Amino acid sequence: MAQVYAVCGMPGSGKGEFAAVLSNKGIPVVSMGDMVRAEVRSRELPENPSIFGEVAAELRAEFGEDVLAVRLGDRVDELLQNHSIVLIEGLRGTAERTVFSSRWNDEFQTVAIDTSEELRFVRIQQRGRSEDGDRAAFEVRNQREVGWGLDVLIAEADTVISNELDLDAFVAACEAWLHSVKTA
Repeated sequence: MAQVYAVCGMPGSGKGEFAAVLSNKGIPVVSMGDMVRAEVRSRELPENPSIFGEVAAELRAEFGEDVLAVRLGDRVDELLQNHSIVLIEGLRGTAERTVFSSRWNDEFQTVAIDTSEELRFVRIQQRGRSEDGDRAAFEVRNQREVGWGLDVLIAEADTVISNELDLDAFVAACEAWLHSVKTA
């Protein structure tokens, strides 16, 4: 039976690393953040830490809190035709979860990556993405995503994986989770 998983977590928690582990195992990954980055590029806006959040908020205000989930659903269904597992990377809002839960019912589950705030900030400073900024930008981003319900998603996730150790330990935890869902 096909299964859709969506990974959530606060900025810098390790969602991208989780997605990379699954991708390396042949599981297709669709990224909600990539959708926002593509929108920024299509509008030919300068890439800076605040613009990505502004565009995401504008999309939600204009088309509804679930806009990204609605736009992503057909792509996931296409992938499910040839894959038993598909990962949605970057679930951020409860409205998005509602769309996914309604669409795939029992074939949908969430995975939360839990990482301390200070470690997340250090990792964000090291990765150097255009949407990352200083501590103030980090705090604004955290609050914006909590406003979308990210804290609720994390608290109510079907599975929580801690990412407080080194990368090798986190990769091992992700691989163990994947093995458990493949053999369930």
